[in-house]
This record gives sequence, structure tokens and C-alpha cells, in this order.
Amino acid sequence: MASTQVNPTRMELTRLKKKLATAVKGHKLLKDKRDELMREFLDLVRVNMSLRQEVEAAIRQANTDFVVARSDMSDQILRTALMAPKQDVELTAGRRNVMSVDIPVFDYKTRTPDPNDIYSYGYAFTSSDLDAAVKSLSDVFPKMLRLAEVEKSCQLMAAEIEKTRRRVNALEHVIIPETKAGIKYITMKLDENERSTQIRLMKVKDMVLEDAHHYSERA
Repeated sequence: MASTQVNPTRMELTRLKKKLATAVKGHKLLKDKRDELMREFLDLVRVNMSLRQEVEAAIRQANTDFVVARSDMSDQILRTALMAPKQDVELTAGRRNVMSVDIPVFDYKTRTPDPNDIYSYGYAFTSSDLDAAVKSLSDVFPKMLRLAEVEKSCQLMAAEIEKTRRRVNALEHVIIPETKAGIKYITMKLDENERSTQIRLMKVKDMVLEDAHHYSERA
């Protein structure tokens, strides 16, 4: 393969040696990047699992409280109580760079800082179970936001890990071996040319000496 694609010259040999040095260095850097990405990814996966369990448990509890509240209240009163939310939430999305991967960072702020300013209804005709359900959803909201952030980060990191892995494999199994094969082929060709040149020079020298010897005998 190398013999049909590589021009056996010293200039090409120098170019391939530089290419090999760059490929080896890039291979090491990409492997380090892949390993660090894997470490960050596994940490995020553990955080994701913990957050998901907490969020699912809180949502199940909130649903249970809503079911109990609905059993004590009429549908009309429940719909009226939840018709207009009292608290406003403003969500902001940023990004953070981790090993050349831009992962999302979510933040929010409410209209008022009071954590109890979430009930948009009076307490005369509503159940305390409704209060517990609303409070449960309010408390789990930051964790839901963090869970969305972590899950998206895991997706982006997984894609970057796969892309980096393909690059590492291409360097390790294709580019570096082909470059080494090209260097070996050119080195062999240059050595053959050098030996051929030496043989020709020795033959010319012998011919010159032989002609000089015969000339001296005739003289």
C-alpha cells in the first residue's frame, strides 16, 4: 500500500516523520481528553441517578397529596384554587465549558423571595392535603431543573466521548500505522538506492583502475 501511494524521496520522508510526531502527540492528548471526559461523565451519571430518584419520589408524593385533596374537595373548588398561579418564575439558561463541551447551566428566580408565597387560594374551602401537594411541587422544582441540566450534560458528553473515541481509533489504527509503513518503505527505498549507487561507483572505480593499469602496461 505504501509503495503505491508514497513518493520515496528524502523530502517526503521528512514530511512523514513530522506527521508521525504530530499524530503521536495528538493521539496522547485525545486519549487524555477521552479519559477525563469519561471521569466527568461517570460523576454526572451518578448525580443523575440520585436526582432522578429524589424527583420521582417527590412527584409521587405530590400526586398522592393531590389525589387525597381531590377526594375531600369538589372538582370546581379544586380548579378554581389552581386556576391562577401566585408566584412567577423566571428561568435563565447559560453554559459551562467542560473539556471543550458546552454543557447547560440553568438558574431561576421568583417574583418574591418568600418560599411560602406559592398559594394562590384561601384556606377556608381547601384541604391541607392540597397545601402539601403544592408545597411538594414547589420544593422539587429546583431538583427538576438540576436534573434537566445534568441529563442534557450527560447526552452532550456521551456524544463528545464517542467522537473523541473515533478520532483516537483512527489515529491508533489507521493514520499512525500507515505513516510508519510509509516511513519504513521510503527508508528501504533510499537504502536500496544508496547501495546501488555505491555499487555503481565501485564498478566505475574498478573500470578506471583497470583502464589505467592497461595503459601503464602499454606504455
